[in-house]
Amino acid sequence: MRLATLATCNLNQWSLDFDGNLDRILQSIQIAKEQDATYRLGPELEVTGYSCEDAFLEEDTFLHAWEVMAEILSSDATEGILCDIGMPISHKNVSYNCRVLVLNQQILMIRPKIFLANDGNYRETRWFSAWSQERSIEPFSLPETIRDLNQQHTAPIGIAAIATRDTTVASETCEELFTPKSPHIGFGLDGIEIITNGSGSHHQLRKLNERIDLIRGATAKGGGVYLYANQQGCDGSRLYFDGCALIAINGEIVAQGSQFSLDDVEVITATVDLQEVCSFRRSISSRSAQATQVDNIQRISIDFDLTTSQFVAPTKPITVFYHQPEEEIAYGPACWLWDYLRRSGSSGYFVPISGGADSSSTIALVGSMCQLVVESISRGNQQTLADIRKVLADETYMPSSAHKLANRILHTCYMASENSSKDTKDRAQAISEQIGNFHLNANIDGIVNAFLSLFVRLTGKQPQFKVNGGSLSENLALQNIQARTRMVLAYLLAQLLPWVRGYKGGLLVLGSANVDESLRGYVTKYDCSSADINPIGGISKRDLRQFLRWAANHLGYPALIDVVNAPPTAELEPITENYNQKDEIDMGMTYDELGKFGILRKVHRCGPVRMFEKLVYEWEHLSPAIVAEKVKRFFFYYSVNRHKMTTMTPSYHAELYSPEDNRFDLRQFLYNVRWSWQFRQIDQLVKKLETKN
Repeated sequence: MRLATLATCNLNQWSLDFDGNLDRILQSIQIAKEQDATYRLGPELEVTGYSCEDAFLEEDTFLHAWEVMAEILSSDATEGILCDIGMPISHKNVSYNCRVLVLNQQILMIRPKIFLANDGNYRETRWFSAWSQERSIEPFSLPETIRDLNQQHTAPIGIAAIATRDTTVASETCEELFTPKSPHIGFGLDGIEIITNGSGSHHQLRKLNERIDLIRGATAKGGGVYLYANQQGCDGSRLYFDGCALIAINGEIVAQGSQFSLDDVEVITATVDLQEVCSFRRSISSRSAQATQVDNIQRISIDFDLTTSQFVAPTKPITVFYHQPEEEIAYGPACWLWDYLRRSGSSGYFVPISGGADSSSTIALVGSMCQLVVESISRGNQQTLADIRKVLADETYMPSSAHKLANRILHTCYMASENSSKDTKDRAQAISEQIGNFHLNANIDGIVNAFLSLFVRLTGKQPQFKVNGGSLSENLALQNIQARTRMVLAYLLAQLLPWVRGYKGGLLVLGSANVDESLRGYVTKYDCSSADINPIGGISKRDLRQFLRWAANHLGYPALIDVVNAPPTAELEPITENYNQKDEIDMGMTYDELGKFGILRKVHRCGPVRMFEKLVYEWEHLSPAIVAEKVKRFFFYYSVNRHKMTTMTPSYHAELYSPEDNRFDLRQFLYNVRWSWQFRQIDQLVKKLETKN
């Protein structure tokens, strides 16, 4: 047997937090050594944090990265363990996203990324260049900080493998796993036994299975060991990196890290028998035939063993654990909220709660966060305890329950108007009591009437709701003034409630507009959808309803069932015997239809005509004319409200069809809302289909 104990990790790094990032890197190496590992793999760009974005254009970022590397090399951290560390490097005035392999205080090689991530949430080509010479290495002149430290002047940079006395190791980086012609294919055929991947892969609902299938597949056909490391947490952006470090051998997973955790450092290890790799590969004749034709990858030989002479039982395959989508919603945004809270300098959250599904989901997620914090502290996590004491400015604080913690951290207010119902008020009260948050009830009619009185004095006109004979403009204006008043009151309460209660600090305001409402533009600009951050802004209404059902049972908030069963309503118009405002009627489409439109628009890249062509056959229960009307209605309202995306609250990313303008969905905000050419083509298709039938 050739037994090697290998380590990989999840790290909760923070962009440009060089002190904290260094500490977490060193801690992970130390844990790996304590577990007798001879190899340690870290996440992508772990030295700087992944989400530095345009800070990667600053020379300081590269300078500080090398200073951190000098701190690592000056310690004894890398003695007796081969470390694979992610950091940015400038070579010949070109920036590269690199892996730096280090052993015994020496840099063995620098491996730049070949295939950059440049779609969806990623813009790596803005900051880095891809290494184009796939089978070559060249000298890299090390900076003075490294030369003075260990008298090493150069290190090889390029694509090569590390050849120890007993095996070979080669690195991939994140996107290279997802690309069709992954480097690991050639590595494996060239006899490299251990392939590693330091990644910065974000959470997205129902995405983990894809990642794990690719990792399994990386070794299932051609054999080998595959190590995967990932960032875990919010390092400064809308994304939550969901960890789940993995170790696989010959297509079987033998170790899996957590997907959602408040631990800043998590190291997993596995003892693998490299002889199993040899045996597996030799048993596949077609693989052997292809291996004889592959281009050789350069080896950098080192005097070091990864295997041990001691007999240790190899790690057995495990059953991979997957969270259900409802659990992903419960834990992913909750962890994201925790990172944002503890790193923002704020003392808690404020939510304007309506008693509807969206705001109830938002406070339930904060409740979930409180439960995770209390659980983490009960397991002895001293960092979580230190963080919550810092948040609350109380060095002696010890949370006895999530319910009591919520009372300190989460503040809500039900802001009623004359159009609000007793049902929504009661639901807001019941949910707040079950979560434990500090809750207030307010009536905003006086503020709204003050604005309207001023308007009447200025114009001599009295606007009316449509149920009272008012125009569309009047009706919308009367709804919007209520919504915007709530935002102003929300920020006043967020700033002063801690002071009122005798506490220090201020609160972050949480938004509660879901991805479907944002896509349709069914929000008031600068209402309660405008906030500091929004944990549900990338989650569909359908998924939120499923989450609420799950949370009612598993988080201990049974009042959420009443929220799920209530029809969605903005409660901004008067309720009469003959009229009760309903979201889906106002929008002219259901939330399920909105989700379908969003997927076709963003994921399948459909314009109006292509969307109609797809839906006219999928929605067979509707006539072509009705499908056409729905498609045209969607694109009209999507485009007429697109300008709202420029002001939408930064949202937790969870859904592929998110319309967020800032980063994920780069489209214009000024459209010809008539879509004259496109809609004319749809009308012609409808005529053809109707004639055919």
